[in-house]
Amino acid sequence: MKLKVRHSLEYQYNAPVMLEMQTLYLYPRSYPHQRLLDYKLTIDPQPSKIVKNVDAEGNVQHLIYFYNQQYQRLFVEAEMTVSSDPVNVFDFVFYPYETSKIPFLYDNRIYKYLIPYLDKTDSTYQVEQFARKLAAQVDYATIPFLVEMSQYISQNFVYQHHQYGNAYPPDDTLRAQSGSCREFARLFIGACRSLGIAARFVSGYLYGNPQQEHELHAWAEVFLPGAGWRGFDPTEGKAVINNHISMGTSADYDQLAPVMGSFLGFTSSLLTTNVDIELLEA
Repeated sequence: MKLKVRHSLEYQYNAPVMLEMQTLYLYPRSYPHQRLLDYKLTIDPQPSKIVKNVDAEGNVQHLIYFYNQQYQRLFVEAEMTVSSDPVNVFDFVFYPYETSKIPFLYDNRIYKYLIPYLDKTDSTYQVEQFARKLAAQVDYATIPFLVEMSQYISQNFVYQHHQYGNAYPPDDTLRAQSGSCREFARLFIGACRSLGIAARFVSGYLYGNPQQEHELHAWAEVFLPGAGWRGFDPTEGKAVINNHISMGTSADYDQLAPVMGSFLGFTSSLLTTNVDIELLEA
């Protein structure tokens, strides 16, 4: 599948401001099944310098610096063409096989790299009980648990669009039985970690769902012994196949905004965003 994505963001300021350094996460992440074919980044006003690098978690980021003058607008647009091949999340063998049941322990050689993705800040008592209830229904089998939780959230929680601000805590999402894709991903991750499964937040795009095609999407990846990182989307209630485009992954849910930065000045700002996804080749 070949997909073309155009993601634009425009910040308008009520009074002139000085733009400080901005961090952009608008570049696709590399996977065996996901390849970048074409890319164009447009920024207005013209930056004084653009630094393209890789952050501590392996995501490509652009650091944008501006001339020492005042502006009333910042426009950023990324256009990309990505090849996304079908991937079977379940095509692997647990190694060691004992990890096909939860809870399990990671090998010490791997564990030290997964510590940030096992943080249990969001794994409250309520979240853990939610996870254990679903795990008990599938006899604590690892893959059936992940599938069951994805489907349960998708089928029993009401989707509510929250474009701005941080994702609500998992306890709030459980209590309200509703949330956005970010809230569902955060709950899924907290539940996985409560049972010792390393999990991380994924930011990107989703093709094929009219509700998600014009905004940034979020889902989760879990680290499975013998498989590595595998994607599950609790909003869709499915494992990731080939209609997701990953832009970045993080142990934290709030570190992958497309544009992150600040300005100097006393004013308010208005953000307008637009996402378009076009299928070029099935």
